[in-house]
Amino acid sequence: MKTILVPLEESDVLPSILESTLIVAKRFDSYIEGLYEQPGLTEVVVAGEGLGVTPPDLVETFQQQEKERAVRAHELFEAFMKEKGVPLNGGGDPKEHATAGWVEEDIPGRDLVGSRGRLFDLIVVGRPIRSSATPTMSLLEAALFETGRPILIAPPKAPTELAKNVVISWNGSYETPRCITFAMPLLQSAEKVTVLQVEEGMVPGPSANDATIHLRRNGIAAEALNVEAGRRTAGEAVLEESERLGADLLVKGAYTRSRIRQMIFGGITSHILDAAEIPVLMCH
Repeated sequence: MKTILVPLEESDVLPSILESTLIVAKRFDSYIEGLYEQPGLTEVVVAGEGLGVTPPDLVETFQQQEKERAVRAHELFEAFMKEKGVPLNGGGDPKEHATAGWVEEDIPGRDLVGSRGRLFDLIVVGRPIRSSATPTMSLLEAALFETGRPILIAPPKAPTELAKNVVISWNGSYETPRCITFAMPLLQSAEKVTVLQVEEGMVPGPSANDATIHLRRNGIAAEALNVEAGRRTAGEAVLEESERLGADLLVKGAYTRSRIRQMIFGGITSHILDAAEIPVLMCH
């Protein structure tokens, strides 16, 4: 994981995003690239007109606010890197330690992270919080669905450790093995790896025991754990078992069932995105 993209939004999760990024970057001497991801301007429906319109004064105000947010994001990013001793703008030797840089591109909406993210080994975003407008689900979904890359979802509280004790949420689907492939550098450097199978969340496919054999053949001393959810949902069981094991990273394939179905009926991915208090490595 030598290249990491960090699309920034103003949010209370920003310290956790940057700390999570730095932990990974220091482990692999990675290049960290920050950028400000400008949201699209939501149409305003003018009362009485019945049509979606965008008043010119609103556009001007929005554009000015976004310029100010972009400046603040850049300043926060560089201040954090300087405080942590990470060389900026190509300084330092990337073979010996983490380095960082900032990019500015005038691409509206979520197209920027969806496009630029394809160039990176990992994208770090914040977990959306119901009580807050940011981090946004639209940014997370752009990184998850438009890049083909794994995303690291930072929890609300900044972690002090990451990927020393890893839980893999295994359900037999094709999404999880793909995520494991992306996670291999982290798994190979972990002290403990547990492949967790919640019976109620399984789909037809290989078992956690099968996945453990595969990991051991790759030099990872993984252990399988099979549990029943009982009165819990499968998502609750995954997070509760991860907490019980003391995990500092959860690896999870995203949306085995469709997003719409999970929005209506619930699902493991939806619950994790709503409630995880540890970093989550996710891919689709």
